[in-house]
Amino acid sequence: MVLEYLREYLTYFHIGQNYGISESSAYKAVKLVEDTLVKHPNFALPGRKALMKSDMNYEVVLIDATEIPIERHKKNKNSIIQERRKGIH
Repeated sequence: MVLEYLREYLTYFHIGQNYGISESSAYKAVKLVEDTLVKHPNFALPGRKALMKSDMNYEVVLIDATEIPIERHKKNKNSIIQERRKGIH
């Protein structure tokens, strides 16, 4: 269940529906596994000092996922009528 959540990033509601459990139970299960993984040493990133001492070259990639609101076109009566006429054969 948690793997499906992490892979497909479904809502807890949908995960609960898929597995026949409540939304809160799905949240608790995912939260428990995520917290356990975060505490495990294999998932820990090295600290800043360790990175500076290391001879490895790290490459950083940043992705800007900022949402920008787009203004909708104003609908007027003529454009609606033209759209309807285009569909008539």
